[in-house]
Amino acid sequence: MEVRGPRAAMPAEEGRYGRLWARTGTKVCSFWLEGRCTRNPCRFLHVELPPPRNNNIACRHPAVKPKSGGGASNGKGSKGKDGFKPEERLCQHWASGISCVKGDKCEFRHSWSRGEGFSLLAKLDGHDKGIAGIAFPSGLDKLYTGSNDGMVKIWDCHTGQCSDTVNVGSEVGCLISEGPWVFAGLRNVIKAWNVENGALFDLQFSSGLVFSMVIDNNMLFAGCQNGDIMVWRGTSLTSPPQLLTTLKGHTRAVVSLVIGANRLYSGSVDHTIRVWDIQNLVCITTLKGHTNVVMSVLCWDNYLLSCSLDQTIKVWAATSPGGRDLEVIYTHNEDHEVLALKGMHDMEGKPVLLCSCDDDTVHLYELPTFAERGRIYSRCKVLALQVAPTGGLFFTGDGAGTLNVWKWSGEPKQAML
Repeated sequence: MEVRGPRAAMPAEEGRYGRLWARTGTKVCSFWLEGRCTRNPCRFLHVELPPPRNNNIACRHPAVKPKSGGGASNGKGSKGKDGFKPEERLCQHWASGISCVKGDKCEFRHSWSRGEGFSLLAKLDGHDKGIAGIAFPSGLDKLYTGSNDGMVKIWDCHTGQCSDTVNVGSEVGCLISEGPWVFAGLRNVIKAWNVENGALFDLQFSSGLVFSMVIDNNMLFAGCQNGDIMVWRGTSLTSPPQLLTTLKGHTRAVVSLVIGANRLYSGSVDHTIRVWDIQNLVCITTLKGHTNVVMSVLCWDNYLLSCSLDQTIKVWAATSPGGRDLEVIYTHNEDHEVLALKGMHDMEGKPVLLCSCDDDTVHLYELPTFAERGRIYSRCKVLALQVAPTGGLFFTGDGAGTLNVWKWSGEPKQAML
């Protein structure tokens, strides 16, 4: 393939930018073509593509205050004001689907991933704002996504097309499913609907936006903006779940929940993880190992994994019978804030940790060694991670509203069937 430099790409008689140049007498901004122009206004043209989103604002978790600053990288091999190296950044022009004028000489990345054993199957665009949750109701070949744009979209898993859109009326903070039920966490309400018979319930309260939900033993737990964890019981087809109690203790928003070994673990903006006894619905201990927002908690075998904006992933293990006391046995350090965790197995049955970071990437680590298997690159921060029940599929939803479908290569081992 012929690689053309900036001058060869823009003669007046050739190419879309050449025609534009001849018509207006003004050059297209080469920095803008790569997504790096910081001038506003700029004396060169910014046309044809929408300007890159401000990742620090559009792609940040709504429970976390945006950082100030940012800026373009200042050369290959060196970090820019935002702390990112050029080779760790996508070329915004290439990522928008139009050939970069620098071609192979571009210092920015021209690929969505690196590493072996997995590949990108599809990019699904439809949401106008960040994806907050991805769900698979059982018994259907449909995928549900909830977004900050106030929409829940239903995707056909065979065609990759959006088959329906539900306007839920306000920002979606999280989305989960259990059996045929889909739950969308909104501000002061959870919408629950049965995809088999169409039953619909609204669970109303006054604790703010719901950032996280989890279900266990017919109980729905919802982490809220004011630090409450609301608990409902029952999913009858004829009556809504009943509010059982409210778990109090966190002083700021609860942004992550997970259940394991009859324990509920809650991560909060207050920098702590609380451990709750599900049977008695009481807090049995508070973990204080992080120094910033605890963005995600994950149970893996007999361990608890947590990630934070303090740029660490911590592995916790029980130090007493019954798992009442936990301590950090390993800390994995990242170069950037860590936003979300998800665990899965590859097609050979090896455990893999998906780890989304503030540098617009998702790291794939093999557990328990944390050896890197690969890396996924995005135009915006990835806040939603999900794993399909079968088939080696996994999904990343970013702050710009794009859902990416990934697949592990190879055939599953018999033991995984």
